[in-house]
Amino acid sequence: MNALNKKTVEDIDVSGKRVLVRCDFNVPLKDGEITNDKRIVAALPTIEYLIEQGAKVILCSHLGRPKGEYKSEFSLAPVAKRLSQYLNREVQLADDENVVGENAKAIAASLENSQVMLLQNVRFRKEETKNEESFSKELASLADIFVNDAFGTAHRAHCSTTGVAAYLPAVCGYLIQKEITFMGTALQNPKRPLVAILGGAKVSDKIGVITNLLDKCDTLIIGGGMAYTFMKSLGYNIGTSLLEEEQVEAAGQMMKDAKAKGVKFIIPVDNKIGREYDENTEAKIVDSDNIPDGWMGLDIGPKTQQLFADAIKGAATIIWNGPMGVSEWDNFAAGTIAVAKAVAETGAVSIVGGGDSVAAVTKLGFSDKMSHISTGGGASLEFLEGKELPGIAALADKD
Repeated sequence: MNALNKKTVEDIDVSGKRVLVRCDFNVPLKDGEITNDKRIVAALPTIEYLIEQGAKVILCSHLGRPKGEYKSEFSLAPVAKRLSQYLNREVQLADDENVVGENAKAIAASLENSQVMLLQNVRFRKEETKNEESFSKELASLADIFVNDAFGTAHRAHCSTTGVAAYLPAVCGYLIQKEITFMGTALQNPKRPLVAILGGAKVSDKIGVITNLLDKCDTLIIGGGMAYTFMKSLGYNIGTSLLEEEQVEAAGQMMKDAKAKGVKFIIPVDNKIGREYDENTEAKIVDSDNIPDGWMGLDIGPKTQQLFADAIKGAATIIWNGPMGVSEWDNFAAGTIAVAKAVAETGAVSIVGGGDSVAAVTKLGFSDKMSHISTGGGASLEFLEGKELPGIAALADKD
């Protein structure tokens, strides 16, 4: 899939047209209030462009997991309210239990140029996640053009991400364009050296990514819980650290493949270990080949922080997915902080994906030092694996 060759909102005349825009408004709510509206803010450039161009804008999104039925706690009403504030105009919510109901049809029919409406949560319909044609047609019947700007769900073939594209001219918005430009370029034509940093708990979640990146990067750095499976493959004693026994052989093979391809493959040389999986557990620093029985690795150690920082220093492009330790605990966040700091100081093109590494970078105040922070967890992982994302594949190619 050449994702870089997709048509965008700027490649199509939207003036006076009804434009259905799939956004990712899956925001966290507490007692009906939005606790973090980053995803709403990320959607604004596309919406504002359509308003400026005089389109009639029909927004849609999912929120949470209502499992195919109307549940008021998953209503998009708080999103409509927040959007109205940001856009300085009323965003009417079509509050239909069946999403494309009488309200939606009436409001869509009466929309004037530059007016904005929001459909109710598309996952109130069980057809949505099954990508059933009937609901795709209902959504398409409201509009003349479809714009997908929800990268976070681009790896899902649902009615509102791919189904509707069969019935309307389909292009991407600015958010998806930014995602595929940064990540597509980093994978297809990166400035070198390309350094990939992978963390997180499980090797099994990242096998596809590692395999794909071994053909593309110059250095691969492994941290987080998954590193202990690699240590085990080298015959190290890892105590009670996280281990995927069935992946030990694959881990060893990946290290051999890296060597054969001339890729520097770096795993931790020391670790901060704890007696138990607890934020306030007794902790100490030991070398990777010397974790005592009954202890578990919970973060990378100071020698590894230096080793990783040195490897990151010379990079021209950096892809980072996953934390280096249990970064949500202050006692075991030093490794992730050190990596974030090293990435922020390089001046390289830096792409951060995956919820935990994004949270760490944001919490530490390094967000503005990164070139691109991906809005998709699963979607960015699948993109890094080289998989075709249905929500992007369904969009029209440039001529």
